[in-house]
Amino acid sequence: MPASPSTARAINDRLALRLLQQEGPLTAGRLKQLTGLSRPTVADLVERLTAAGLISVVGESGEQRRGPNAKVYGIVADLAHLAALDVRTEGVCVVVTDVVGEVLAEASVPIGDDTGTGPAVEQAVALVERAAKEAGAEQLHTVGIGAPGLIDPATGELRDSGGLPVWHRRLVAALQERLPEARVIVENETNLAALAEQRDGAARDRDTFVLLWLGHGTGAAVVLDGTLRRGASGGTGEIGFLPVPGTGQLPSATDCEGGFHSLAAASAIVQLAGVQGLVAAPEAHEPYAATLVRAAAATPDAPAHARFLDILADRIAIGAASVVAVLDPGCVVLGGEVGRAGGDVLAARVEERLARLSPLPAEVRASTLGGGGVLRGALLTAREGAQEVLFGRPVR
Repeated sequence: MPASPSTARAINDRLALRLLQQEGPLTAGRLKQLTGLSRPTVADLVERLTAAGLISVVGESGEQRRGPNAKVYGIVADLAHLAALDVRTEGVCVVVTDVVGEVLAEASVPIGDDTGTGPAVEQAVALVERAAKEAGAEQLHTVGIGAPGLIDPATGELRDSGGLPVWHRRLVAALQERLPEARVIVENETNLAALAEQRDGAARDRDTFVLLWLGHGTGAAVVLDGTLRRGASGGTGEIGFLPVPGTGQLPSATDCEGGFHSLAAASAIVQLAGVQGLVAAPEAHEPYAATLVRAAAATPDAPAHARFLDILADRIAIGAASVVAVLDPGCVVLGGEVGRAGGDVLAARVEERLARLSPLPAEVRASTLGGGGVLRGALLTAREGAQEVLFGRPVR
């Protein structure tokens, strides 16, 4: 059955808003080209969306034609304010933006291991409130949170995971209590990093790929046919628990020691560097393991650096080969601070070893976002969640 006039208008409005979201400000003529709609239909929807306060004139375009310049329309940026959080064991980073993603404020706070649960939660919530105030946001519409651990697919809540600070779980409830008008969305940090790599990073041209997270811990995110796969319990990609050779023991349901974590997590990389005699000046902005890998990748022909990178690539390839054998993703992105630090040098070594381990072809790429991918993914999630609400409301 053909769509009713009101349904057709709603579909056209959503299409136009989606294009303005993806492409940025556009003229009515460009909207006509991109949507394939008639000039009168585009004129009607522009008038409708403007009257609804969703779009406004943001400039003019001097097109190659006679007559006055064409008006350029864009989404009303201050329609809503959003916050994105990257929650780590050692602290929290937050960014506040408008609804089109323009950054208005950024802040971070370290939270030590000896900080109690209550004070830790208060520090994190106060950080968000200060950043929102600095951004001029009277209230936040949507908050996206990236955190380590499992997200319950039924409730969307962060599950209790061994080894993670209790304040991580308490933070979500505290934010919802202090920001009652805001929608709070929680997602696993590795999944968010994969979304960011797919949108803005190393996997922009891939609908199917696996992100192998290499940082303080290890993890994987799986994107198949353009869709992030979380699994029945939200645990897809818990590769740290993967039993692998070379660790001397097996992991357990409550401890990933003996799994892939023991080969490729930050502590294992630092230990490997020590055996190879590698040292580097610590950097405050990244884990020491990433600093060591970056130093080795900068001069990979030095004998000690070459040995270190070769052994590390051997270890990473073991985990990658297991993922490739099951999923055949065609592309593996080395993410996290270590993946980015290793860059193309480490990625090439892993790809070479993976080709020997698996009959399935898989390109290995280095992350272009690194640790910042989590915050970027949290922002994308918050932005898309807010726009679904704002742009999904009836427009007359």
